[in-house]
Amino acid sequence: MKDDKVVNELLMDEMGDSHASSSAVTPMRPDAFDLTDSEKKAKIEEHFFKIMETLGLDMTDDSLKGTPHRVSKMFINEIFHGLDPKNKPKMSTFSNKYGYNKMLVEKNISVNSTCEHHFLPIVGKAHVAYISTGNVIGLSKINRIVDYYSRRPQVQERLTIQIMEELKNALQTDSVAVIIEAQHLCVTSRGITDRTSTTVTVEYSGEFNNESTKSELLKYIGNGINI
Repeated sequence: MKDDKVVNELLMDEMGDSHASSSAVTPMRPDAFDLTDSEKKAKIEEHFFKIMETLGLDMTDDSLKGTPHRVSKMFINEIFHGLDPKNKPKMSTFSNKYGYNKMLVEKNISVNSTCEHHFLPIVGKAHVAYISTGNVIGLSKINRIVDYYSRRPQVQERLTIQIMEELKNALQTDSVAVIIEAQHLCVTSRGITDRTSTTVTVEYSGEFNNESTKSELLKYIGNGINI
């Protein structure tokens, strides 16, 4: 029994370091939204208090005693608010009446996410492009979609796919490209502690699979990524 536990721990460590992802859909339980946000905060506060106490911290100290409450608010209201569909931005589209049929590129969009294997930050930038087939979207909505899917425990590959699929569905176009370049603190602050490397993930669909269109996009991004 003890050997099985050791093997399982080794497998979980290996999967985490490999940044494996089992699906393009965020794994959620069927009862994920049975509790209210307030109830979730109360439970998180209770459990985080126990974690800090287990670490040997004096939870009566003025600097520490409010931390579990602050963490619970941060988890629900900020860094994981993208788990709840009620926080999904409304994806209003407009008819492309001006007939613009070239690519639109929104680059250097801030990415602030969390590695689901170690719960450490993923920080970087996203470059998103699409070619309209009749619909366009407000520019800020692209940023909001990137932020919404970022604000959950993630792997970068899944995040890239989720952003692309959301925009394809909203815009009713197959021609969407998403490039994310990010630094993972689970790499920079633990394990190998490599502070110079970044991770690049790419999804192309539709016309962006054409080499000429792809080259045009990378020219606009102009950040030295060679994909």
